[in-house]
Amino acid sequence: MKRLIVNADDFGLTRGVSDGILSAHRHGLVTSTTVLVNRAIPGDQLGRLRDSGMGVGLHVNLTLGEPLTRGRSLVDAAGRFVRDGQHAAARAKASEVSAEIAAQLERFERLFRRPPSHLDSHHHIGQLPPVRDAFVQVAIEARLPVRSQDERARIGARSAGLRTPDHFFGESGPEAYWSLDRALAMLRRLPDGCSEFMAHPGYCDAELSYSRYGRQRETELAGLGSPAARAAATALGIRLCDFRDL
Repeated sequence: MKRLIVNADDFGLTRGVSDGILSAHRHGLVTSTTVLVNRAIPGDQLGRLRDSGMGVGLHVNLTLGEPLTRGRSLVDAAGRFVRDGQHAAARAKASEVSAEIAAQLERFERLFRRPPSHLDSHHHIGQLPPVRDAFVQVAIEARLPVRSQDERARIGARSAGLRTPDHFFGESGPEAYWSLDRALAMLRRLPDGCSEFMAHPGYCDAELSYSRYGRQRETELAGLGSPAARAAATALGIRLCDFRDL
């Protein structure tokens, strides 16, 4: 059987991103999203997300905005996260990472009144030491599935007893990853087992003007958030699911 999770990262980044994710779920392939809980998310969008039926996970974040805790090793002189993931992880104290992830998980559960469907991380920082150990430990203790963006991560997750998909596809760069053509091509050659498409659909609003991956989100919204993509998955016999089904 071919099963597919299409996870839209970054819910809460901006209003336009969150609205795009909700639209991509309503009209297209998106079955799951992960939330940046250290952002101020409008109540109407939280309500629509809670009512959407999507799988909703925690997007562990140590590289954007301000922390929920006071870990000095996590922030710059202005008290904000360090945007470069490698630099942020290299300077982070393990105890402060653990406290921040725990605080983000607690806020998620307060906002949604339930545990997340799974954990992943902004800029893949959850795969960098010392963040990785804290990330895995939280997942173990909370019994949550995790993203595995490569075979090394997948082996590590499964050796820790964590549920994770069999395959992973997706990236972000100078060009939008999930154009409609690429989405349809990947659906046609989807391997057996459970795959995750990591996606970044959204509307590029003024608040996103700083981002190098702004306009690309609208291409991904057109690619993965279209009825054509959903119809193709149905015709190919692909079962759409989310991390709760692992």
